Amino acid sequence: MAAAHQVSAVIFDLDGTILDTERATRDVLNEFLAAYGKVPDPEKEEKRLGQMYLESTTGIIRDYGLPLTVEEYSKAMHPLYLKRWQKANPLPGVKRLVKHLYKNRVPLAIASNSIRRNIDHKVPKLEDWGECFSVILGGDQVPNGKPSPDIFLESAKRLGVNPSSCLVIEDSVVGVKGAKASGAKAVAVPSLQSQRKHYNIADIILYSLLDFDPELWGLPPFEDRIQGVLPIDPLISTAQIGDRILNNLHRVVSDERTYDCIPDQISGIYLGWAKSKVHGFSKVVIGTGWDFSQQTVERVMVVEFLDYSGKIETEPVKLLVIGYIRKLQSTDDILQALSITDEDRSIARDALDLPTFSEYAHDLHFS
Repeated sequence: MAAAHQVSAVIFDLDGTILDTERATRDVLNEFLAAYGKVPDPEKEEKRLGQMYLESTTGIIRDYGLPLTVEEYSKAMHPLYLKRWQKANPLPGVKRLVKHLYKNRVPLAIASNSIRRNIDHKVPKLEDWGECFSVILGGDQVPNGKPSPDIFLESAKRLGVNPSSCLVIEDSVVGVKGAKASGAKAVAVPSLQSQRKHYNIADIILYSLLDFDPELWGLPPFEDRIQGVLPIDPLISTAQIGDRILNNLHRVVSDERTYDCIPDQISGIYLGWAKSKVHGFSKVVIGTGWDFSQQTVERVMVVEFLDYSGKIETEPVKLLVIGYIRKLQSTDDILQALSITDEDRSIARDALDLPTFSEYAHDLHFS
């Protein structure tokens, strides 16, 4: 396919783009404010996404009337965040993309609004592929943080490329604004699905980097699908199986644990294994996405059992998601978008017989 734009370097945001730090630290502010008899305001916290550290900290102290200076607040919060950062995992598709670009000699950078000291605590979570980034910049290393373009201009300078030939991958609106102001192209992978409508300034909006198409940017294509399936790092979910929608397709009844290990960016048709006390292991096709038709945006998940056509008991079922088949065609009607096709079933049945995927039908992987 003809590339819409030829890029010569790629710049990644860190929090919410490479690492799922937002999920890992989601309850830290709640716990901290509870000691002062305060409760976080979701609307205000959403607006803080991607802000510079000082701006965010000053805003929290002001908005909740905390009797603390910025220094006192930082001293109290830093160890809490430090502990949670160790639990942050790479987001789906990012490790694959970074290694692919590095293998093809595409210069890479991390440009984050976090202060450099905090970045240095998070980068070890990337293990060996953290070395793929030749430039790492924090918001305190440039005159102005995002949405100013300073950090992207400096990243491009250190990479030795023109900003207009860079592609920036961001999860926040302020990051996308900064990228566009620098002259770079921007791919948005929103970490807050309720805010997707605010990302229209981006050149492309994705649900996750599993959908990233290198050829669109003049980059070498991926060649790692196995019989139409992209292997992913396993994601586990404990689900209550609800009413049958059609044939063997059931809606998942979620509780507070169902999506604990499922990143908000996960959307599309997947394959995996289900395990229950009654039915043992079963091949499954899993569809998940977001319902934007209501005032509150909600995740929806459906499961189709490929090995069992009888009544599915209402006991909890463990789901292990291990492969990505395709993105959803439309999200206007979420249940229609989550419909499983004959091709999906055929791909899943065949792939789950391959060693790459069949090895997961084992108790060890469901613990």
